[in-house]
Amino acid sequence: MSHRVEGQPLRIVFAGTPDFAAESLKAVLASRHQVVGVYTQPDRPAGRGRKLTPSPVKRLALEHELPVEQPLSLKGEEAQRRLAEFEADVMIVVAYGLLLPQAVLDIPRLGCLNVHASLLPRWRGAAPIQRAIEAGDSESGITLMQMDAGLDTGDMLLIKRTAIDDTTTGGDLHDRLAALGGETLIEGLDALAEQGLTATPQPQDGVTYASKLSKPEAELDFRQPATALSRRIRAFNPWPVAWTRLDGEPLRLWFAMPEAEAGDRDIEPGTLLDPAADALRIACGENGREVLRVTKLQMPGGKPLAARDLLNANHPRLGPGQCFDRSSDQRLGRAADQPSKENDQ
Repeated sequence: MSHRVEGQPLRIVFAGTPDFAAESLKAVLASRHQVVGVYTQPDRPAGRGRKLTPSPVKRLALEHELPVEQPLSLKGEEAQRRLAEFEADVMIVVAYGLLLPQAVLDIPRLGCLNVHASLLPRWRGAAPIQRAIEAGDSESGITLMQMDAGLDTGDMLLIKRTAIDDTTTGGDLHDRLAALGGETLIEGLDALAEQGLTATPQPQDGVTYASKLSKPEAELDFRQPATALSRRIRAFNPWPVAWTRLDGEPLRLWFAMPEAEAGDRDIEPGTLLDPAADALRIACGENGREVLRVTKLQMPGGKPLAARDLLNANHPRLGPGQCFDRSSDQRLGRAADQPSKENDQ
């Protein structure tokens, strides 16, 4: 990045779609820099009525009376001509949802910057927040990246870190990184306007891919260790929410921790044990010798509740000896928790 703007505010085109991106847009709108246009995904059907609903980024843009573009693709000459008309210094991309061809990356004077929710090169791809928790990473963060034509392969400009502990959920980390992303973006834009930014190529070692989340992979296999199950439950809270089957119906698990002491019994994994005062205790791991403590769950057809409340009500379907159902894939010994290839990004 050799160009400088002599301290003047930057003209910015912002491209993003979900709540995570809206936090970065809010930060730019509160800064000295000028947003001249906003790109976001087309309105999608949502809710029970399947009414066309604007994205969080579009709603925020309209509140600030900003021009909004919602092309299905940026590959065509007309879409690229429209982008060039904004005469932006830089395009900011945050969870936009469209691939940017090289012709688009070349339009803004200073190129395109991406706010990515991981410590690159770890967790390139669609779901870096959840995959970091699921894998047991001790930290995550924001990488401000100069975009190139690859998938999250561009040079790194700024990195900010935040810790992950054994209580962090996907929702917790999402909100923390959304705020951190806005802070990192403004720091980067200010530096770019004043003296430029130093670009660092990503290391070749440590590349991992964060495949897209799916509801089927959120089904739990209680033959897995308690630690792995608790991480998955926290990672998939609030979406897609980890689940199992109770008498053939979906029961969702929102928060769980491994119990410190393993048992010496042999019991079918997925069997309910004697409960604690505030938690269901589920046998898991090899021969059911580990224990998963579930403190928040959602009964079929019900709302998420603290396990303590369900236990105090002596819920008839949650007695010791009850065993959660397995899917056919699990009974046949296949890895039901692996996402299909078409979901990989």
